[in-house]
Amino acid sequence: MTFEPIVATFLLLLILTIGELISIVTHARVPMLMTAMVLYLLLVWSGLFPEDMTEQTLIPSLATVLIPALIVHMGTLMSYDILKKQWRAVVIALFGLVGALALVLSVGTLIFDFATAASGIGPISGGVIALLITTERLTELGLTSLIVIPVMIAAFQSPVGMPITIYFMRKYSRYFLKYKTESDILQDLEEKNRYEYARFNILKNNLVLLTIIFAFGALATLLSNFTPIHYTLYSLLFGIILVNTRVLPKAALEKANSFSFLMAALMIVIINTMGGITPGDVVKHFPAVVLILAIGIVGLLLGGFIGSKLVGWHYAKGIPVALTALLGFPADYILCEEVSRSETNNDTDQEVLFDELVSPMVIGGFVTVTVASVIIASFVMGLI
Repeated sequence: MTFEPIVATFLLLLILTIGELISIVTHARVPMLMTAMVLYLLLVWSGLFPEDMTEQTLIPSLATVLIPALIVHMGTLMSYDILKKQWRAVVIALFGLVGALALVLSVGTLIFDFATAASGIGPISGGVIALLITTERLTELGLTSLIVIPVMIAAFQSPVGMPITIYFMRKYSRYFLKYKTESDILQDLEEKNRYEYARFNILKNNLVLLTIIFAFGALATLLSNFTPIHYTLYSLLFGIILVNTRVLPKAALEKANSFSFLMAALMIVIINTMGGITPGDVVKHFPAVVLILAIGIVGLLLGGFIGSKLVGWHYAKGIPVALTALLGFPADYILCEEVSRSETNNDTDQEVLFDELVSPMVIGGFVTVTVASVIIASFVMGLI
C-alpha cells in the first residue's frame, strides 16, 4: 500500500492529534505520544498502514537535521541559575541506572540466563546507540535469536514508561504548586524574563533566529565527527551558552515560530520504532520482554527513590528523572508540557511549573540516554 507523501503525513499528524486530544481530556493521565505509538502499531498490524508508512512521508530523512536544532532549543531553556541546581538530577539519574542494572542482571539471570538478561539492559538504560551496541554484539556471538528482545524492549519501554512517569510528575506538581508562594512565582518569572529576548533587535527576526539555531546544530554535528563526544551534548551546550549570553532568547524555536512543526516531524520519526514489531514477535518473546522490562522499571524506581532521598529532593520529583532512561527526547519534554498544562489553570502557574519540571528531566535524559547507556551497554555486552 502506497500513499502520497502529503496523505501519509496527514494521517500520521491525525494520529498525533488524536493522542493530544486524549491527553487533554484525561488531564495527561494518558500521554499523547503513548497513544500515538500504540495506535500506529495497531494500524500497521491491521494492514491499514504499511510498515514503511513513516518513510512515505519523507520526514525520517530530516531526522538528522531536526534533532540538533531541537537540542539547541532545549539548551535555551536553561539559565546558569537553573543549571547550578541540576547536579542532583545527574545523581538521581545515575542511581536509577545502577538500580536497573543490578536487578536486571541478578534477577533476570536467575529467571532466564545471563545473555538474555544482558540483551535487555542496553535498551532499558536508554538510547538508540545502546540498542545498536547490543544487537551488533549479539550478532557477533551468533545469538541472533535474542536480537528481537532488545528491539521489542526499546519499542515498548516508552509506551510503558510514560504513564508511570506522568503519575509521579502529576503527584509532584500538586505538591509543588501547593507550597509555592506568590513571591516565589514572581521571582521565578523575573528570572525567566531576563532571558526572554535576545540582546540585539536583529536577533528577534524569525529567519535570523532559525539560521543561528541550525548553524550551531550543524557545528555540533561537525564537532562530533572529530571527537568522541556525541553531537547532542554539543548542541545542548551551545544552546545553554547562547541563551545565557543572550545571543538567543529563551525557548528560541518558539520565538522563531518553528517549534511545533519540528516537534511534530520528530514525533513521526519516533513512532516509526513501532513499525517493525509483529504480533508473532510479541507472542514468542512476551515473557522475557515483560519480565526484563518490569524488573528494569522496578530498579529505576528504587534507584530514583534512593537518589532523591540522598540529594534532598521530593521522591516524586526525582523518580521521573530516573525514568527518563525509558523515555529520552522528545518524550521527556512532551510530558513536561502535558503535565504543566493539565495541573494548572492559568498561564503564570503553567510557565512556572513547566520550568520546574523540564530542566531536571532534560538533564536526566541526557545523562541516561546519551551518555551512561552507551557505557553500560558496552560494558555489559562485553561480559557475554
